[in-house]
Amino acid sequence: MKLRISLLLALSVMLSACSSSPDEELNSAVLNDAALLYEKAQGSIAAGNFSTAQNILQQHATRYPFGPYAHQVQMDKIYVNYKLGDIDKALAEVDRFMQLNPNHPNLDYVMYMRGLINQRADSNAIQEFVGIDRSDRDPSKAEEAFNDFTSLLRRFPDSKYSADAKQRMIAIKSRLAKYELAVAEYYMKRQAWLAAANRGKYILENFPDTPETKQALEVMVTSYEALGLDELSADARATLATNF
Repeated sequence: MKLRISLLLALSVMLSACSSSPDEELNSAVLNDAALLYEKAQGSIAAGNFSTAQNILQQHATRYPFGPYAHQVQMDKIYVNYKLGDIDKALAEVDRFMQLNPNHPNLDYVMYMRGLINQRADSNAIQEFVGIDRSDRDPSKAEEAFNDFTSLLRRFPDSKYSADAKQRMIAIKSRLAKYELAVAEYYMKRQAWLAAANRGKYILENFPDTPETKQALEVMVTSYEALGLDELSADARATLATNF
């Protein structure tokens, strides 16, 4: 028994030494050199070791808050938190950066990242992977992402991130239109025909260039018919026939 305990203690010491060696290496080699510490963080990012990068960047920010790498470290923290899915931290870093550096030459990147972060907050990777349609989930983060990209395009129309932002806005509009359709279908099941028709109309007015307009018109046709509004139903049916 004593031998077994001794072996366990020895193994514990060995594992502890192994696990602490990277920190010891970091402390001795790079902690007191801003350039080397930043290089270490970049290496972790390039390798996809975002948790390690997050730790190193935080140490850099603490040790060198006003150094030549300060702004880049802040932007890297935004990216790393985004990759880790730490939405709240990422958004906090974005808002802090924008507040303290309103005229920074890379502000367009930070605004773009804000849109990406909110778009990621809206998505559910597990549900998407297994093919579960949750169009009825709260769209507030999608709306925030759309507003973020809109602000980016308005302020920096020639930014290198503009093209991707535009494509993402197209996808977000479809997402928001799907949500309105889900709500319309909910109302139709409960025979709340006017509310359903209004949702369809809202899609046509706000998301006319999305694939969901066809279903929106179908909702309007059915709902207006149920309400006995024959003229409005005929108009919606004619628009449906003309365009689809």
